[in-house]
Amino acid sequence: MRRDSGCSTMAEQQKQEEKLWDALKITAYVLGTGLLIFTALANSVSWYAQNIWDMLGHFCQTTWLQFYYLCEGKERTIFLLGAALVPSLAFWCFNGILMVADVTGKPTFITRYRIQLGKNDPVDTKKLRQAIYVALCNQFFISLPMLAPMFYVMKWWGNTFSKELPTFRWFLVELSVFTLIEEILFYYTHRLVHLPLLYKHIHKKHHEWTAPIGVVSIYAHPVEHILSNTLPVMTGPMIMGSHIVSIAAWFSLALITTSISHCGYHLPFLPSPEFHDFHHLKFNQCYGVLGVLDYLHGTDTTFRQTKAYERHRVLLSLTPLSESIPEAPKRAE
Repeated sequence: MRRDSGCSTMAEQQKQEEKLWDALKITAYVLGTGLLIFTALANSVSWYAQNIWDMLGHFCQTTWLQFYYLCEGKERTIFLLGAALVPSLAFWCFNGILMVADVTGKPTFITRYRIQLGKNDPVDTKKLRQAIYVALCNQFFISLPMLAPMFYVMKWWGNTFSKELPTFRWFLVELSVFTLIEEILFYYTHRLVHLPLLYKHIHKKHHEWTAPIGVVSIYAHPVEHILSNTLPVMTGPMIMGSHIVSIAAWFSLALITTSISHCGYHLPFLPSPEFHDFHHLKFNQCYGVLGVLDYLHGTDTTFRQTKAYERHRVLLSLTPLSESIPEAPKRAE
């Protein structure tokens, strides 16, 4: 009896070992097959991606060389067009669309995303004309002259007007550095102009708009335009010795993103303007661009307790966040 039970136990153990071995073989087969398929797909995708990358790089390089030779390699002309004309066109084209919506209330696919309901509906045209005038003055009489010393800094680096474009990967590295430098410089200069004496004589002009619109992004006192609007954006490329194409792209991107932050509309698939819009509404919150330094310094604590903070995200649907996350009804006095 004991011998029979011992045999049966060994037989069961053997069966379990066989099952385990079969399971291991199946697992190895599945994983191996999956790994081979994944490797094949990855190689195919990476091959196509590399081809697209090479084609795009070739197109950009060819286009840049055509432009370079069109300007006959004149560095001042290239710098003026890249650092001044291209960003200005980006700024005014984008804000031109927004101003149509601000003045006419149409098209509704823009105005229905208004953040501060009932404000600038329509915008005061007299205030708008004043904002446009100040913005143009800041661009022509402050930003443009500030490009002169920047030109000589970039010329000293020796890379700005190279016939060979930087790689897209390097541009992404530069973009990260530019953004970090802008966040640091803008946050602290912005807090500086909020000191009572400076606020009264300098920054108060910008805060005339408690419900801002896009063009108000550069509606500022000349001193503020130098300290907070221009230097934080210019400093990154000067430190990195960037190519003029990178500078043109960065300046354009910076002007469009600050326009979005001030536009007063939380539009689908664009960065959220709730953070800076709340700053214009409350004055003593949300000083930065990214919000990192506000978090570290505790200058966003009130903002984090509001519905605006819940709405502070990229809108990935067509339903306005003012409808899906409305403000709490005010209590009756």
